[in-house]
Amino acid sequence: MSMTSSRPYIIRALYEWIVDNDCTPYLLVDTTVPGVDVPDQFAGEEQVVLNLAPMAIRDLDVSNEAVMFLARFGGRTFQVCVPVGAVMAIYAKENGQGMVFEVEAQPEGVHLVDSGVNEEEPSLEPDPKGPGRPPKGRPSLKVVK
Repeated sequence: MSMTSSRPYIIRALYEWIVDNDCTPYLLVDTTVPGVDVPDQFAGEEQVVLNLAPMAIRDLDVSNEAVMFLARFGGRTFQVCVPVGAVMAIYAKENGQGMVFEVEAQPEGVHLVDSGVNEEEPSLEPDPKGPGRPPKGRPSLKVVK
């Protein structure tokens, strides 16, 4: 059975946790993902960090498809829209606590710019070692201090 992405649920939970702990939530965004709508002043930037502090934005909506809110940039109000697949991380400005996300698979016909990093592609083939074991090259949990 196929499940929906857990990313929007985690983003919502971490946002609430960061705000409840009187910290400033920052969102790291990949602006090369189709559907990202940020102000023109970020044109040409591959990544931007957005301040999601409740006093800095209005009308925050973290749906299962996108993070949307109103913010002021250069004295103008702007509707920011970030598809959840473009969210690379959400973390607290004050202490860096939060979560970094894996790059999600792009829809067919969309290609990422080659970063020069040679990463192993996850395989959709069955693992020859048998069921229950993750295929080679898949990420594992790590303790980060």
